[in-house]
Amino acid sequence: MSDLTRRQALKIGAAGAGGALLPVPWTAAARADSVAPPQVLAAGDMALWYDEGAGTDWLRALPIGNGRLGAMVFGNVDTERLQLNEDTVWAGGPHDPSNPRGAGALAEIRRLVNANQWTQAQDLINQTMMGNPGGQLAYQTVGNLRLAFGSASGASQYDRTLDLTTATVTTSYVLNGVRYQREVFASAPDQVIAMRLTADRSGSISFTATFDSPQRTTVSSPDGTTIGLDGVSGNMEGVTGAVRFLALANATVTGGSVSSSGGTLRVTNATSVVLLLSIGSSYVNYRNVGGDYQGNARQRLTAARASSYDQLRGRHVADYQALFNRVSLDLGRTSAADQTTDVRIAQHNSVNDPQFSALLFQYGRYLLISSSRPGTQPANLQGIWNDSLTPSWDSKYTINANLPMNYWPANTTNLAECHNPVFDMVRDLAVAGARTAQVQYGAASGWVTHHNTDAWRATAVVDGAFWGMWQTGGAWLSTLIWDHYLFNGDIEFLRTNYPAMKGAAQFFLNTLVTEPTLGYLVTNPSNSPELSHHANASVCAGPTMDNQILRDLFDGVARASEILNVDSTFRAQVRATRDRLPPMKIGSRGNIMEWLYDWVETEPNHRHISHLYGLAPSNQITKRGTPQLFEAARRTLALRGDDGTGWSLAWKINFWARMEEGKRAHDLIRYLATTARLAPNMFDLHPPFQIDGNFGATAGIAEMLLQSHIGELHILPALPPAWPSGRVTGLRGRGGHTVGITWANGQATEILIRPDRAGTVRLRSRILTGTVTVVDTADGTTPRTTRIDSDLIDVTVSAGRTYRVTSSGVATPTLEQSFSNVGITSDSNTNVGNFDGGGASLSAQALAQAGASPGGTISRNGVTFRWPNVSSGVADNAIASGQTIGVTGTGSTLGFLLTGTYGAVSGTGTVVYADGTRQTFTLSTPDWYGGPHSGGTAAIVSAYQNRPNNQRQNTAACIYYVGVTLQNKAVARVELPNISARPAANVPTMHIFAIAIGG
Repeated sequence: MSDLTRRQALKIGAAGAGGALLPVPWTAAARADSVAPPQVLAAGDMALWYDEGAGTDWLRALPIGNGRLGAMVFGNVDTERLQLNEDTVWAGGPHDPSNPRGAGALAEIRRLVNANQWTQAQDLINQTMMGNPGGQLAYQTVGNLRLAFGSASGASQYDRTLDLTTATVTTSYVLNGVRYQREVFASAPDQVIAMRLTADRSGSISFTATFDSPQRTTVSSPDGTTIGLDGVSGNMEGVTGAVRFLALANATVTGGSVSSSGGTLRVTNATSVVLLLSIGSSYVNYRNVGGDYQGNARQRLTAARASSYDQLRGRHVADYQALFNRVSLDLGRTSAADQTTDVRIAQHNSVNDPQFSALLFQYGRYLLISSSRPGTQPANLQGIWNDSLTPSWDSKYTINANLPMNYWPANTTNLAECHNPVFDMVRDLAVAGARTAQVQYGAASGWVTHHNTDAWRATAVVDGAFWGMWQTGGAWLSTLIWDHYLFNGDIEFLRTNYPAMKGAAQFFLNTLVTEPTLGYLVTNPSNSPELSHHANASVCAGPTMDNQILRDLFDGVARASEILNVDSTFRAQVRATRDRLPPMKIGSRGNIMEWLYDWVETEPNHRHISHLYGLAPSNQITKRGTPQLFEAARRTLALRGDDGTGWSLAWKINFWARMEEGKRAHDLIRYLATTARLAPNMFDLHPPFQIDGNFGATAGIAEMLLQSHIGELHILPALPPAWPSGRVTGLRGRGGHTVGITWANGQATEILIRPDRAGTVRLRSRILTGTVTVVDTADGTTPRTTRIDSDLIDVTVSAGRTYRVTSSGVATPTLEQSFSNVGITSDSNTNVGNFDGGGASLSAQALAQAGASPGGTISRNGVTFRWPNVSSGVADNAIASGQTIGVTGTGSTLGFLLTGTYGAVSGTGTVVYADGTRQTFTLSTPDWYGGPHSGGTAAIVSAYQNRPNNQRQNTAACIYYVGVTLQNKAVARVELPNISARPAANVPTMHIFAIAIGG
């Protein structure tokens, strides 16, 4: 893919990393005889594999990394290419971009915003508040190490594999009767990249190795077995490149010979070769680039050469697996996993391949381990993998979505150490951002960061007011500190990072202003990231996302001050200020309002849904705590639609997981796993490549299996039908709990919980509706257990013990627990998709006139039903999608109140009796529109319907009665027909409102 500079991005209106380019399509054809190689099966299918080299396509090469060093391995037979990165090689050098003109213009900018003169305010921001320079600096490549082997003609039996269980890339093939193999990894313990080349015939390995780079470099041969690449990073935005780097490659051979001269390494007739690569950088920190880069490179290479390859590999694998092996995920395997990885992506939406979701999950964990380790830079927009001097969006840190998303899986998937670089960065930004806060806002204390930063910890407004005038980047990053503490409970971690949290809050205590009409304290100027509320205007006061972020920041820093027993006066001020922030409001379309006023976004399907930050990653909108806001969030998602850039789809996976709708969340995984959104090497395509979609998908899958954001561990809150059985171990929940879950037929069968701290754990799960057994696995003792609700218990636990939770006689969910669609609405609130996916809806008023009122009883044909006791606009019917429903009792008739959409619908259901016997039956219903229709017994005929835009239509709507003859013995449950997963336009769907046993 071609590079996209920041300036080019501005021209196409996509300056933020949230911008979108058109996908570059690619294809891959399935092979009828394809079978996964033995090494892939040995890795439990946790491997990417291919039957050809990457050629010249960077998005087919495979990534390795140790947090600091990264390489893309191409695996071609004729020439191996390692495209190299070091995480501190960035364009430019230390500088302060703060603009001292900003503070003087702030009052006039605010006046213009309050006067609804938004574009004039943006113009003044561009004139007075932009950083100097007006853009930030790019992450850059070091260059390439190329090994030239000669002709590849006649090569066969080719395999190329990235083993996620060992973090190694292996290339194997047969050429001229000789089996060749290359294995390469990036070692964190030894800080080198190591490659071993072997052949099964002695004296068969010959190649030349050379460095090249687009940077300003010189090549050399420091000794007879080593070559070097010495360079300096590029100039950019008027800032001189100042990061010096040295790459060294050394070869040790068994058999044959090795020599080096003029920057070329020559290996001749060897049987095996060990190639070690070391890179040193002069970057010490964002203010100091005077480090001994040559000495660092040489020292690491010398130290690594003192160990054998097997010793290096052993240390690497042990170090990596100590992180990776903490979590396992098994979703089952089908024959789809016997295809190469690129084929699996290309055909994912047309085959059943549950293991691919597990692979995608673990690939995200692999990439985080490989690009973010203690002491390194945080993972940027591309992790650490970039082959350009001018990468898309500079491959820097975009804070209004992308950098936080990179770290969503760190805590939940048990990689807490990989989170550390972010907190190091926040402490840097607290220093650099204090200067920006003072000169651009006149803030007496505190610090600020806007929507981007880079290796130089730039904190000013960049890229133009439309995108860059967003004040809460530092605030969002600071909330990560408190959330991290909720997982680990580490007081010293909190104490170390509390000053940064406090400084972030102090900035807003100093700069929030009163909105003149509504009287709330608000940010001004700011924006709802990258989206205009009127033509060409994004700048505003108090956007919803800002208010949500500040609530989290203020709550977190206040609690931290209590725990640390400091700053009581400051704490009171923070809480008083929090109470004056604007509340979330529901707009005229039933949606969460994105701004203080009920404006309609100029791009209805915009990739950012920033005002749902309160749903995820925050917990300000929850199903049980704020049901009206929760339904408004659902409406917001419906308005925005499911499409989006790669990272946007990943965020939506998390949204739907929090909505507890596993099918919808899985739909988004399927939308992501396409050739438009995943590269052949599984890198997320924004497009182009942007790694946050990988990390967001991993986090979303974790959220589908375990949630802990409201003070309880919710087990399998969004399990999709596509994963009916499986097992996960090692997930982490807030409060310090490590959780394992086994499930079958869509329900948990065993839960294992290991708490870090003594106390009480609150546990929510469908299996808890039965008879619950909780035991300490070490000694079989039973801890104290208290039932809070039908599916909610408290368990008293001790630190370091493991508790097994099971349930005998597990109760199946009732019909209302299985509601999965919004069906009935009031006449004043008809939303597209509420009933049939096309905007038509039943009317609550008309149904009430026909005798169907919430909580009321309806008798038909000797069966008494209870109409769903839910408020207008809340889910009130189950979509028949094969789910099991908790219906118990003894009688002669099983009755249904139901109807179809988009035609008559019919399917096979099953009655399961208490004695284990089963009775199948056919369940059919005509369409709801008009009627009554033949082929069904009308139960409820409403006089009129609602249509989109609140248009009443005087056409009847009909709900039908169906009775099934029973065997006059106790019923345990009913399995519904599997007709459709959810309502959608032109998709036949069966809607069931009530089930009862009578006669």
